[in-house]
Amino acid sequence: MSQRNTVLRTLHDVGLAAWFGGSLMGAVGLNGAAATAHEPSERLRIAAQGWARWTPVQLAAIAVHGAGALGLVVTNRGRIAAQQGAKTNSLLKTAVTAAAGAASVIGGLAGAEILRRSDEGGAGVTEPSEDASKQLATAQRIEKVTQWAIPALTGVLLVLGAQQGEQQRPVAGWLHDVSGRAKRVVGR
Repeated sequence: MSQRNTVLRTLHDVGLAAWFGGSLMGAVGLNGAAATAHEPSERLRIAAQGWARWTPVQLAAIAVHGAGALGLVVTNRGRIAAQQGAKTNSLLKTAVTAAAGAASVIGGLAGAEILRRSDEGGAGVTEPSEDASKQLATAQRIEKVTQWAIPALTGVLLVLGAQQGEQQRPVAGWLHDVSGRAKRVVGR
């Protein structure tokens, strides 16, 4: 008998969509727009404040995604153990999720440091000025990497999730009758 996991899948997918989309918008939209500010200190202040406002939403998105993912692993543990490729996909998703989570925390800490030192200004949001303190320059270099690492890693999670969805489809050429028994359909 098939099992529906609509709530868990929704938590998993909506959380991941917010994590991916918000991070990508922040890198492209927020940092890109803030970099056009005329005053170097304003570039950093606007970007850092925008990221600070996003942080609680991103943390909620990560938590929602994690709750859905954990629930799906628990409810699908038998399939994950038995189906070829499902265990590998799940382990890979776990590793990539951990990496994306770590990048999010590291990026958040760097952003907090940028906000604390925003009065120093910057050539860009992630590009330090020549007279930037070592702490600010380091935070900006970290932010330059994490702003792209987070959407890249969460994008990989989207692909792996799509692959798992495909793994759950019936084998081509097989249909299930109302009793759940597989019947081979020839010529279709």
